[in-house]
Amino acid sequence: MSTVNMEATTILPILKKKLAFLSGGKDRRSGLILTIPLSSDQTSMEELSATLDYLLSIPSEKCKARGFTVIVDGRKSQWNIVKTVVLMLQNVIPAEVSLVCVVKPDEFWDKKVTHFCFWKEKDRLGFEVILVSANKLTRYIEPCQLTDDFGGSLDYDHSDWLNKRLVFEKFTKESTSLLDELSVINESDKSNAVDKDNRSADCALLPSFDPETVLQTGHELLSELQQRRFNGSEGGGGGQGGPAWCPMEEELLAQPQVMKLLDSLREQYTRYQELCRQRNKRTQLDEIHAKVMQVVTWLQGPGSELLKTQQEIGDSMRAAQALQQKHEEIESQHSEWFAVYVELNQQIAALLSAGEEEEVVELKALQQQLSDVCYRQAAQLEGRQNVLQAAQVFHSTTQELSQQLDGLLGMLCADVAPADGASIQQNLKLLEEKLQTVEAGLTSLRQKGALLLEQMCSQPSWSLEETESPAGEQHDNVQHIQAVMEEMQLRKQRCEDMVDVRRLKMLQMVQLFKCEEDALQAVEWLGELLDALLKTHIRLGDDTQETRTMLDKHRKFVDVAQSTYDYGRQLLQATVVLCQSLRCTTRSSGDTLPRLNRVWKQFTVSTEERQQRLELALNFHTAAEKVLQQECVDPESLDEVDSSGKTLLDRLTMPVIFPDGSEQYFGSPSETASAAEGVRDRLLLVEERRLQLQEARLHNDDEGEEEEEEEEEVLNGQEARLDVIGEELSEKEDQDEEEEEEVGQKDEDLERATQDC
Repeated sequence: MSTVNMEATTILPILKKKLAFLSGGKDRRSGLILTIPLSSDQTSMEELSATLDYLLSIPSEKCKARGFTVIVDGRKSQWNIVKTVVLMLQNVIPAEVSLVCVVKPDEFWDKKVTHFCFWKEKDRLGFEVILVSANKLTRYIEPCQLTDDFGGSLDYDHSDWLNKRLVFEKFTKESTSLLDELSVINESDKSNAVDKDNRSADCALLPSFDPETVLQTGHELLSELQQRRFNGSEGGGGGQGGPAWCPMEEELLAQPQVMKLLDSLREQYTRYQELCRQRNKRTQLDEIHAKVMQVVTWLQGPGSELLKTQQEIGDSMRAAQALQQKHEEIESQHSEWFAVYVELNQQIAALLSAGEEEEVVELKALQQQLSDVCYRQAAQLEGRQNVLQAAQVFHSTTQELSQQLDGLLGMLCADVAPADGASIQQNLKLLEEKLQTVEAGLTSLRQKGALLLEQMCSQPSWSLEETESPAGEQHDNVQHIQAVMEEMQLRKQRCEDMVDVRRLKMLQMVQLFKCEEDALQAVEWLGELLDALLKTHIRLGDDTQETRTMLDKHRKFVDVAQSTYDYGRQLLQATVVLCQSLRCTTRSSGDTLPRLNRVWKQFTVSTEERQQRLELALNFHTAAEKVLQQECVDPESLDEVDSSGKTLLDRLTMPVIFPDGSEQYFGSPSETASAAEGVRDRLLLVEERRLQLQEARLHNDDEGEEEEEEEEEVLNGQEARLDVIGEELSEKEDQDEEEEEEVGQKDEDLERATQDC
C-alpha cells in the first residue's frame, strides 16, 4: 500500500481551485495525463507546486515509471507564465515527465521564439515540450483520453473527484486507526483472560471511531470504486458510447486498499464484537450478582428486622388497624425489592438459556439463593398479614360482643314498669333475643380466637437465635387472647344470672297481670250474671212443674255465680301474694276486690229475692192446683190460695234493695205485669172454683129462703169481691207503670253518675 505523504484536507482550498488534475486519461504509452489549466489570473506557483506534489503522490511507483504526459493549457494565459510552469515541472517531476504539450492560443505567441526556446532547453529540461493547438492535440493523445476542454470525450468532474478523494482518505485514515485500536484491544483481552482482576481495565479500551460507521463508509466507497466512478480508479470509456478500455484500479491501488482494509476491519471488528459480548456478559453477571446480594442483604437485614419488630396484635380494633397500616408500609418497602427480584429472575432466566456451563452453575446458584430468601420473606409477610386480619376480626367481634353485653346489662339494670302483660311479654321476648345474640357472639368470638391462635402458631418461624423476642411477644399475645375470651365469658355468665332473675320477675308480673285481668273478668262475669238475673229471670212459671224446674235452674245459676266469685277471690289473693313478692306497693287492681264484693252482694240479694219469689210461686201453684183438682174443698183452703196469690202479686211489685240502698226491679214493668198476669189468671180460676162450689152447695140445699137469701148475699158478696180484686189489679197495674217510670229514671241517673265517675 502506497504511503500518502499529504492529505487533501490540508490543501483543500488549493485543490478546489483546480490548478492541476489527473483526469484518468492515458497517452499512447499508457502514461497518465496530467492537465494544468492556466487561467487569465495570476497563477500562484506555490499553490500549483503543492497541487502537483499531492497529485503525484497518488499513483504507484509502477505507474510513475511509465511517465506522465503533461498538458499545459495556456490558451487563457501569457507566455511567460506558461514558460514558468514548464520550467517548474523540471523541479517537481523531472524524471516522471515524458512529454509536455503546451496548448497555445491561435494568434498571440511568436512561434519561432517559443519553439526555439523550448527546443534550445530540451536537453536541460529532460523532457520534450511541444506547442500544439487544441484541435491538433489528438495527434499525440487519443480523443477518448481527452476531456471535453480539448475536444475529447472523457468525462471528468473535479468536484466529484475531490469529494470522493476526501472520502477515500478519511476512510483510509479512520480504518487504519480503528484497526490499530481494535488490534490492541483484542490482544489485551487475551492477556487479561488469565488475569480476571484486570477486567475493569478492558472497559476503558474503546475505539475512537464507530466500527459500524467506518464499515458503512468503506462499503459505500468500495461500491463507488467498483462502479468505476472514482477518478483515478475508473478507466471508463470515452464518454457515452466511447470505446471500453482497461481500468486503472491496480495503478491507483484505491479499490485493493479499500478491500484489504475492509477485510481486516471486519476480522478485527468480529473479534472485538465477540470480546464485547463476553465482556458485556461478564459485566451483566457481575451486575446481577451485585443486585442479588443487594436484595438478599436487605431482605435478611433491614427487612427481617422490620418484621421481627412487628409481632403485636393490639388490644383493640383501633390498635389492630394501626398495626395493619404499619404492616402495609412494610409491605410497600418489600414490594420494591420483590419487583427487583422479578426483574433479576427474568434476566437470569434469559442468561440461562444461552449461558455456558460455568455461567449456568453460577446463575442457578444465585437464582436459588435469591428465590429462597424472597419466598421466605414473602411467607413471613403473608403470615403476618393473616395474623393481623384475624386479629382485626377478633377485636371487631370482641367490640361487638362487648356492646351487646352492655346493651343487655343496661336493659337488665333498667326498672321494669310495663303497662300490661303484652308489653311484659314483648320485653321478655326482647330480653331472650338479646341473650341469644350474646350467646351467638360469644360462640363467634371463640371461633375467631381459635382461628387467630391457629394463624399465630402456623406463622413461619425465625431462626433459633432470632426467636427470643418474638417468642415472648407470641406468649403475651396468646395470654391476651385467652384473657379476652375469659372476660367475655364471665360477663356473659353474669348477664345470664341477671337474665334468670329478670325472667322470673317478668314471668311473675305476667302472672300478676293475668290474675288481675282474670279477676276483672270475674267481676264482669258477675255483673253480666246480675244483669241477666234482673233483666231476664222474671217469669215464675204457669204451674208447679214449670216453677219447680225454674227453681232448679236458678240454683244452678247461683252455683255458677258462686264459682265465679270464688275464682275471682282466689285470683285476687294470688295478686296480693305476687305484689308482695314483686314489692309492688300500688297496683291498678286495688279496687277490684271492692268491686267484686259489691257485685257479689248485689247478686246475692237479687238471687235470694228471686228464690223467694219462685218459692212463693211454687207454694201458690201447688195450693191452687190442689184446690182446683179436689171435688170438695174447704173454704179455708180457697182463702189460703187467695192469700198466697195476693202475697205473690205484692212481692212482684217490690224492688230489690241492694246493701248500698239502691233499688232495682226485675225486668221492665211490662215483663213484671206479664209475670203477674199468670198469677191473676190462676186466682180467677180459684175464684171460679169457689163459685162452682157455692153453686153446687146451693143446688143441693133447699132449705128455705133464708139460705137462698144468704146465698144471694154470698154471691153478691163474691161478685163484689171480684170487682174489688179487679179494681185492685187495675190500681196495681197503674202503680207498676209509675214504678217502672221511676226505675227508668233511676237507671238513667245511675248511668249518668257512672259516666261522670
